[in-house]
Amino acid sequence: MRSLPSIIHLDMDAFFAAVEQAAKPSLRGKPVIVGGLGGRGVVSTASYEARKFGVHSAMPMAQARRLCPNAAFLSGRFEAYRQVSDTVMGLLRELSPLVQPLSLDEAFVDLEAGPYGPALAEADHETGERLVLALAEDLRSDIQRRTGLTGSVGAAGSKLMAKIASEQAKPDGLVMIEPGQERVVLGPMPVRALPGIGPATEQVLRRAGLNTVADLAQAGESELVQLLGRAHGAGVHQMSIGLDDRPVVADQDAKSVSVEDTFEVDLADRDRVLREVEVLAARCVRRLRAAGRSGRTVVLKVRRFDFSTLTRSETLRGPTDDEAVIIETARRLAAQVDITGGVRLLGVGVAQLADYTQEDLFAQALREEAAEHAEAEDEEAEEEPEEAGPRRWMPGQDVHHAELGPGWVQGSGVGRVTVRFETPWSGPGRIRTFAVDDPALEPARPLPLRGDEGPEEAGA
Repeated sequence: MRSLPSIIHLDMDAFFAAVEQAAKPSLRGKPVIVGGLGGRGVVSTASYEARKFGVHSAMPMAQARRLCPNAAFLSGRFEAYRQVSDTVMGLLRELSPLVQPLSLDEAFVDLEAGPYGPALAEADHETGERLVLALAEDLRSDIQRRTGLTGSVGAAGSKLMAKIASEQAKPDGLVMIEPGQERVVLGPMPVRALPGIGPATEQVLRRAGLNTVADLAQAGESELVQLLGRAHGAGVHQMSIGLDDRPVVADQDAKSVSVEDTFEVDLADRDRVLREVEVLAARCVRRLRAAGRSGRTVVLKVRRFDFSTLTRSETLRGPTDDEAVIIETARRLAAQVDITGGVRLLGVGVAQLADYTQEDLFAQALREEAAEHAEAEDEEAEEEPEEAGPRRWMPGQDVHHAELGPGWVQGSGVGRVTVRFETPWSGPGRIRTFAVDDPALEPARPLPLRGDEGPEEAGA
């Protein structure tokens, strides 16, 4: 345990929703809810304006619509969130090489390992705390200047307490917990405040009459080991008395890349299941390539109609990011699954990640076979052009119109799409409606939230 609160934890405030508000001037100060928009979708993030109505993350989207029917419901833009996250993480790495991201919007930083480490080591306790607070305030100011967003920061002598402090700081605040005050701060908190205590563990502890962190500390290690097992019980007791010596680990490596979808109606047709698996596998490959990775194990996740979940996996000869190989493997795994009664959720992932891709003869053979098959079909098929289906526009999606410039989709249906034309640097923009297949309207990449190019494009 450290005598100086030199570990900080940054947690961006309502990150996905805040990015959408920063990108869309007409949504600023209004409730915004980001997540899956289907009947079984769930909320990823709700803005603070929406939280006043009781909306929170992981809530079913149908319930969120009932609680806050006038909110803007958006499907989410992962590329935009990644761009902003890269900017924020870059600012953290200016403070220290030891930055441990937990997600796109959350990370630990060890200030003692950075350029201010020597000053912290030489300073007396009071001066050291003032320096930590100054660095944290500068970080919050830099994030707002570069992105227009706010983040909450906690500073403490351990990762456990730094995260507790950032929760207390929300929204848009800074809290420092001085070393030695851990038990005073933790004691009144519910047991769920400690990491690793989920609903099941909470119920076990409640049945034993342990409701607060102070109760856990008073119970002692032996009782917690009896209740939770040796490893978990000992770890929970250590945290309950404020002890946490876990180091900040730089750029903790992802163990897998995966995507999944929950369906509004259970899928009972095997051909439909296989088609959905192909789509998911292709999305997974795009995400894998965007991360510059390859993987050796393909994993299929299936949640059945009765909420039972099963996984199937197959390990390849070597790491690959070849779409044909991953799709074919995922299809083979799906063919082994009993779908009687229907499938509620499907997921495809790639694990055992590597930074390189071995030459895969199997992938080459698959590509050649597919090319030969396509050529044979072309020779047999009548030369009739296929009709392309209508384009699908998702709420929140970035678009560009040949005459009107950049904007975003407010909604679509019955062959029409409604677009609001505004940029992060303009005021609220005007709304126009087009046919979904209007050739002048195209999908676009996210615009930066800040930058010298902003005002110029806003005026275009």
